[in-house]
Amino acid sequence: MLSIASLHLYPVKSLRSLEPEVMDLEAWGARGDRRWVVVDADGIFLTQRKDPIMATVRVLQYPNGIVLQHATQPDLRVPFPDGGPIADVAVWKDTISARDAGDEASLWLSAIIGKSCRLTYMDAPASARPGHHAGHDFQVSFADGFPLLVCTTASLQDLNTRLKVPVPMERFRPNIVIAGAAPWEEDSWVTLRIGDVELRNVKPCSRCVMTTVDQATGTIPHKGEPLRSLGAFRRQEGGIMFGQNALVVRGGRIKLGDPVQLSKD
Repeated sequence: MLSIASLHLYPVKSLRSLEPEVMDLEAWGARGDRRWVVVDADGIFLTQRKDPIMATVRVLQYPNGIVLQHATQPDLRVPFPDGGPIADVAVWKDTISARDAGDEASLWLSAIIGKSCRLTYMDAPASARPGHHAGHDFQVSFADGFPLLVCTTASLQDLNTRLKVPVPMERFRPNIVIAGAAPWEEDSWVTLRIGDVELRNVKPCSRCVMTTVDQATGTIPHKGEPLRSLGAFRRQEGGIMFGQNALVVRGGRIKLGDPVQLSKD
């Protein structure tokens, strides 16, 4: 039987993840997921692809905002910047209006990342960033391109048999991890039902150099891995694939251990 093995939430794009026991899914993804993004002086989004040190910044949520944590800095509480100045933020080919979180957050993050940057917040994901793929219209937060990423424990286990040093699932930054499948079985899934929630897989997720970043240290311990080994057998049209990008057809609450039903229609 398929079931949810773990849930992962990323309040700030490319910073450390949370692993909640319960997750509320909305049209644009998990509630609170990637609603914040760090940008450079030109408003262009920053990620671990070029700044792996971002992995070492922890994020906690509280009712009125987030708390940033790092070993070198005092904790910083950042409230939702309601009514704050509007900034144009570039994420890939999209330009999105977001609210600037203020100078204190800017200085705090700049000291860690080593370059001038600012923290911004998407306060209206329902209208801020529309997406379209293969006939499907949807909304997305500051995630790369789709509301959710679904992975399986079996596919990671299969990959790890091919690596000299196994890697944890956090290298692939999923939202929902499913146990009980055969390796790579998720390639054939279309509709996933978790209680009243319905998801639809729409395309495999092409992987990048971020998979080489140790999420605990912000370093690259084994250059090129696991991407090199994954590419030896998972290279498809469009890239090296691991996991499935998914849309939220019908939202609701999911939790650890929930059974997952699927169809291949």
